[in-house]
Amino acid sequence: MAVSTRAVALPERVSFARIPDIRPMPGLIQIQLDSFEWFKKEGLRELFQEISPIEDFTGKNLSLEFIVPPEPFGKPKYSEDECRDRDATFSAPLNVKARLINKETGEIIEKDVFMGDFPLMTTDGTFIINGAERVVVSQLVRSPGVYFTVDEDATTGKKLYAAKLIPGRGAWLEFETSNKNLLTVKIDRKRKIPVTTLLRAISNLSKDQWRSEDLDLSADQGLLDAFAGVDNDQTIRYLQATLDRDPVKKEDEALLELYKKLRPGDPATLDNARSLVKNLFFNPRRYDLGSVGRYKLNRKLDETIPQTTRTLTQDDLVNIVRRLISLNNGHGRKDDIDHLGNRRVRCVGELIQTQFRVGLLRMERVVKERMSIQEPGQATPNALINIRPVVAAMREFFGGSQLSQFMDQTNALAEIGHKRRLSALGPGGLSRERAGFDVRDVHESHYGRICPIETPEGPNIGLIGNLATYAQINPYGFIETPYRKVYKRLRANDPDLIGREFRGIFGREREDVLDEKGEVLIKGRERLRVDAALQQKLAQVLGDQEVRVKPFVTEMVDYHTADDEENFWIAQANAKLTDNDEFGEDRVLARYQGEFFEENSDSMDYMDVSPRQTVSVATALIPFLEHDDVNRALMGANMQRQAVPLLRPQSPICGTGIERQIAIDSGQVVVSRAAGEVVLSTARRIEVIDADGEVHAHRLRKFVRSNAGTCINQRPLVKKGDYVTLGQVIADNTSTEKGELALGQNILVAFMSWEGGNFEDAILISEHIVHEDLFTSIHIEKYEIDARDTKLGPEEITRDIPNVGEEGLRNLDERGIIYVGAEVGPQDILVGKITPKGETELTAEEKLLRAIFGEKAREVKDTSLRVPHGERGKIVEVKVFSRDAGDELPPGVNQLVRVSIAQKRKIGAGDKMAGRHGNKGVISRVLPVEDMPFLPDGTPVDIILNPLGVPHRMNIGQIMETHLGWAAAALGFKIATPVFDGASEDDIEEFLTRAGLPESGKVQLYDGRTGEPFDHPITVGYNYMLKLAHLVEDKVHARSTGPYSLITQQPLGGKAQFGGQRFGEMEVWALEAYGAAHILQEILTVKSDDVVGRVKTYEAIVKGENIMEPGVPESFKVLVKELQSLGINVEVLNEDEQKIQFVEDTSNDVMPELGINLSGFEGDQ
Repeated sequence: MAVSTRAVALPERVSFARIPDIRPMPGLIQIQLDSFEWFKKEGLRELFQEISPIEDFTGKNLSLEFIVPPEPFGKPKYSEDECRDRDATFSAPLNVKARLINKETGEIIEKDVFMGDFPLMTTDGTFIINGAERVVVSQLVRSPGVYFTVDEDATTGKKLYAAKLIPGRGAWLEFETSNKNLLTVKIDRKRKIPVTTLLRAISNLSKDQWRSEDLDLSADQGLLDAFAGVDNDQTIRYLQATLDRDPVKKEDEALLELYKKLRPGDPATLDNARSLVKNLFFNPRRYDLGSVGRYKLNRKLDETIPQTTRTLTQDDLVNIVRRLISLNNGHGRKDDIDHLGNRRVRCVGELIQTQFRVGLLRMERVVKERMSIQEPGQATPNALINIRPVVAAMREFFGGSQLSQFMDQTNALAEIGHKRRLSALGPGGLSRERAGFDVRDVHESHYGRICPIETPEGPNIGLIGNLATYAQINPYGFIETPYRKVYKRLRANDPDLIGREFRGIFGREREDVLDEKGEVLIKGRERLRVDAALQQKLAQVLGDQEVRVKPFVTEMVDYHTADDEENFWIAQANAKLTDNDEFGEDRVLARYQGEFFEENSDSMDYMDVSPRQTVSVATALIPFLEHDDVNRALMGANMQRQAVPLLRPQSPICGTGIERQIAIDSGQVVVSRAAGEVVLSTARRIEVIDADGEVHAHRLRKFVRSNAGTCINQRPLVKKGDYVTLGQVIADNTSTEKGELALGQNILVAFMSWEGGNFEDAILISEHIVHEDLFTSIHIEKYEIDARDTKLGPEEITRDIPNVGEEGLRNLDERGIIYVGAEVGPQDILVGKITPKGETELTAEEKLLRAIFGEKAREVKDTSLRVPHGERGKIVEVKVFSRDAGDELPPGVNQLVRVSIAQKRKIGAGDKMAGRHGNKGVISRVLPVEDMPFLPDGTPVDIILNPLGVPHRMNIGQIMETHLGWAAAALGFKIATPVFDGASEDDIEEFLTRAGLPESGKVQLYDGRTGEPFDHPITVGYNYMLKLAHLVEDKVHARSTGPYSLITQQPLGGKAQFGGQRFGEMEVWALEAYGAAHILQEILTVKSDDVVGRVKTYEAIVKGENIMEPGVPESFKVLVKELQSLGINVEVLNEDEQKIQFVEDTSNDVMPELGINLSGFEGDQ
């Protein structure tokens, strides 16, 4: 095959980075993919092993075991795209082997059991549930383990330490120190008991458990001996004080005492007590520390208990009490509960596993019940197993869990940000109401793990965070971050020693180094550079002994958890390095135990990998982040996720260098699956042929609605005959340009005030932006209608709709469904549908008509699907699903029609715009191009921003971006200025000079209306502006008549219900102040809840008559009825003190004549 040489080169940015990228960012959605993979490989198997075997209640007849095959999942019924179209769940059948053993006969029955359809993760890290893409957000929870805390005694001010032992599953143990120096423990928040009682009770029960020391804890002396090493304070002996107050002295008494406290009211027998305590702490089904809990306990208490021992041991309890006594004696420090060493992430795999366990335990109960009912000889696995609880548990999780969320799909960044989100809320987590300041605050252990900037504003602030760019999650669920290793020692025979500064033999630095003849090769404490000849001599003399060298930074990377890193000195990524990778300065800024110090560079153990490793993906997209106030940076990071994808996206002139990786990892662009030649490139398909002649087809998604109603439309970047490499971007999406993230437009801005048009952050834009469609976006909405079987007969989709003229049917085909390509507006029919009406007693005339015309004369109701108020657009897709065609539809539904309407929305007054620095505003006015201020060369600016929006908000980054953007646009290339390692002021000035622009970044502007120059030079340049999803067209709403509430008869509220505007108490005061009595009366009666009056008023307006006096509002009638219900006789009198009778509502008789529905109740339109 002849290989084409025409390679497609995607543009590279000019980078201002001074620090090289040692390692690329890890896959940005890997956290989701890896976790689900773990669940499929190990998590499922763990669960079935946990519940196997299931035995009947006697334990003598039947036993059921589960064996998970290597590939438990079958083939999905539908592909991902088919699931989106059909509103189906992307799932695969889960099959396991069930082995039923009849213990009486020894007979074994083995069968494959279908455990339901299990939702699968797509390659983009999402789940498709009922046709909608969902994301399971990772949860940040307190890790199982032991925590030591301190309280101050209110009266004496003495510090009293406490400990909490939190298992993965099972009873909590809370150890406390009282102000009388007693050590007590609470089991599962029950009453306190002395610690010695608990230790005595478990002394023999834990004999089978792993133990490092053989202690006799049943006797007083044994207890005192066990703690003699730590309970040695001269004034206070905690254990002796506890023993003095402990009512029990023997193990049996301790067990009974424990039983009485845990089961008050139950008769306490020794067997019951022993069984209870054994189940409580030593039964793996009831008490499980989990692998994480055991790992944390071993680390905290310096134990060597095997990871497989996941129940409590005597060692654990003894060591916790020892540590507690030690802390009370002033040795050691309390734990910080908000430290990331004590908080772990439960990813999607573990969350699904927890929910699946709930389903399996419910199923286990059913199996046991069926075992007791059925004859052992006739039982089969399929007869015993009911999979409904398992299926229901999974449906409940994916459909209703707080952590299974409808994916934010506004743009590519929103998608990737949602998958990397960490939530402290949800089952087993915190609640908004109970979360205090401490848990929400930024913690020093977040460095490189959780972004200190990106978090929502509002009630969830600090509870929802985002993973930092380089962060990964280890097998225990703790967040790790990478550091470059600093080497201080090398072996003498290592060639890397060449060029290094020699500092002596390790451990013997003061000694001279002698050669083979005994002559001094290097004097003690002498420092010199090692050349090749010297290295060879050292290798001969010292062999593989270690020698000390001047510390140098390597490209080797180690990942560390927050706990681990506290023991190391870690230099910042921007520490100056020589060409030799040695520290360029004697003292460097470094972190140690969560604090910042300026320290000798010789002490360093590690160095940060990259300056952006502290922040999240969205934050790392903000150029000049280091010049922005953190509150504004937070808004900037959040608003980028709300940017609407535009018709013709542009990547930013001033980027940060990570735009390409975000576009690729988001899954929104198409990357080539093979290296080779493009043999086909159309709007819907790209085919690449590799060196072996195999053709790789790539399908492109065209005008698909995203979850947020924005448009997903992939466009090919390659032509037939181009050569592409593996992993190269070959098709763009609506939020990317040439393989880079593109959320907005590069716009020429001027910072100046203009006739008050940009007062209070308002934005003035040029008509040029509207005409050129720079901020035009496509929005797609889906509408659907189904035809069901009703009690009165089936509904019918038809063109024959009662009381609708030909004009209303002009866009419908013969089936009554709208054509693709038709332009539609509010209340236009999309799908014609009629529903049978209730049969009434027929008159003689109707009977005659029915006899002549047959069923035609039957009454039907028009229930057609219409375009909602305020919506418009073009029909881009019509899908018809029918039971007759073999489509799967819900019970009772015969046909389903789904219509997609696309609309182009140009930018206009009322739309919200923002930059990347938290500078947001609403467009106040669109000015003609000729009125806009213009540059000396005649170029009009596109946007006028208010300069007063910059100083007090302290987001100076936008000004620097403006200057640098102007220079780069003039020079004709795009640049990357990474966060914390970007262009300096000197760099910007140099670029402006090179582009022939004023060094100040300011220029004389002229008024477009008069041609006069403005008083002062004005800051002008290119800023990257975004159009946000808060579009004015979604918010503007008006109503004349519409639906009313069934109870109060007042208009409903809100655009979605086509409601009215509430005229509240304060608005009434305003009208009262003006004395506008008639307007006020109208608002309180006919425009609100005077049912008769509003119909009469409408009738008068239609017929051109005078409007009648308003009647009595419905709310007044309700008040009268409520007073009557209290036994108060209420009479309403007129001016002449005559009793007024309320008129019955006759509006229903008038309304059909008028062709309106003003009594309209909720939903009736």
